[in-house]
Amino acid sequence: MNFRPRQKEEPEINLIPFIDVLLVVLIFLMLSTTYSKFTELQLKLPVADAETQRDYPKEVLVSVSSGGAYTVNKLAVPGRSVDQLAAALLNAAKAGKESVLVINADASAKHQAVITVMEAARRIGLTQITFTTQSSAGAERR
Repeated sequence: MNFRPRQKEEPEINLIPFIDVLLVVLIFLMLSTTYSKFTELQLKLPVADAETQRDYPKEVLVSVSSGGAYTVNKLAVPGRSVDQLAAALLNAAKAGKESVLVINADASAKHQAVITVMEAARRIGLTQITFTTQSSAGAERR
């Protein structure tokens, strides 16, 4: 009987298949990634193609100028606060909470001015809100 200890072979780690798999994954990620530049995002609002709106007897027309002035049913609102606008909306909403609020904002009006109209409508309970736009054919003429 031979009881001499044999030489143990060290296990060998082969890294080549691992590197091949990583290279394939890297190539896949490079080819499937899309690069977009958000700094070049340009928006032109508001334009939409829609049918001519019918005349609703329950609608309240609110216009917002580019300077932030408000008119409710073609009557100027004194001031620009939410409370003053809510009072004007309450007077104009003949059908109460069933009235439809139509916001007609200038394209260059500040976002905050439109949000102020929506906040005033929320305070008096008007939940049906819509926005008017011009058709894209009308926008091309300008």
